[in-house]
Amino acid sequence: MAFPPQVKSGFRLQHLMLPRHCFLRRTLALLALVIFACASVPVQAAETVEHEGVSLKAAPLFEIGKLAVTNSMVASWIAAVAVIIFAQMATRKIQTVPSGAQNFWEWMVEGLYNFLESIIGRDLVKKTFWFFATIFIFILFTNWAGLIPGVGTIGWGHRDPATGLFHIDRPLFRGANADLNMTFAMAAVFFVLWIIWAIQAQGVGGVILHLFGPKGETSGFMKIPLIIIFFLVGLLEVVSILFRPISLSFRLFGNIYAGETMLESMSNLVPSLSWLIPIPFYFMELLVGLVQALVFMLLTAVFTLLIAQHEPEHEVHH
Repeated sequence: MAFPPQVKSGFRLQHLMLPRHCFLRRTLALLALVIFACASVPVQAAETVEHEGVSLKAAPLFEIGKLAVTNSMVASWIAAVAVIIFAQMATRKIQTVPSGAQNFWEWMVEGLYNFLESIIGRDLVKKTFWFFATIFIFILFTNWAGLIPGVGTIGWGHRDPATGLFHIDRPLFRGANADLNMTFAMAAVFFVLWIIWAIQAQGVGGVILHLFGPKGETSGFMKIPLIIIFFLVGLLEVVSILFRPISLSFRLFGNIYAGETMLESMSNLVPSLSWLIPIPFYFMELLVGLVQALVFMLLTAVFTLLIAQHEPEHEVHH
């Protein structure tokens, strides 16, 4: 699919991403920060008895010093490297008439940019697009990579003497977002960036006023009761903000983990048809992977808009 003649190939990419190396450096830094946070602040799952199905806890494969490298971390590294290599290949030599990887990359980047611009506005999307685009593409690639045959089905295990079937106890690869460590790391990185963007847009005093200040114009004897009410509402808003990383991480983790569990259950339903029964559910999981990446990006974008938007009279209409 090519762009219309009036849209110069490369112009849109350069407009959105210049300097290109700066955009790629930000992307690399974000992916490195997410993976470092995933490794440094593990969210340990509760110990449970061994059971059939997908384990809640990622399995450690080896250790680098005191750092335990799990199968989900390896999967996330592979997905991140694949995204970076594909982006470099697609934008290495920008042609006037796009084709192949460049055409797909331009279509995806411009579509994301226009979509986010219609939601959060022109000024805010220029500042934050690098994060939202990276997080969407990374989540989408990791969700779909978890559906590749061999992920979760190749590894170390044992053979059941009763049935003669081989059961995987420690998979070599595991879907990255089926690990709560990964989803919480992405949510935590967003929370830090959200604080930075909020202070840049409103200032420290503006953020406090936004949370606790009275809305609208009040006068007379009702002013003091309204100030107290809005202060209490601000406290509730602070609690809601603190729970956002938790809700973001559990929403993504729950949907991806449930999908993997469903595929595992369908493949074990009838052992002789384990290659056939899960196929329709794979197509559903492809859609779920896209929807969950979109939901994560949209929620983070709306959370940013709510704190960074200015009064209507200061908005730039376009």
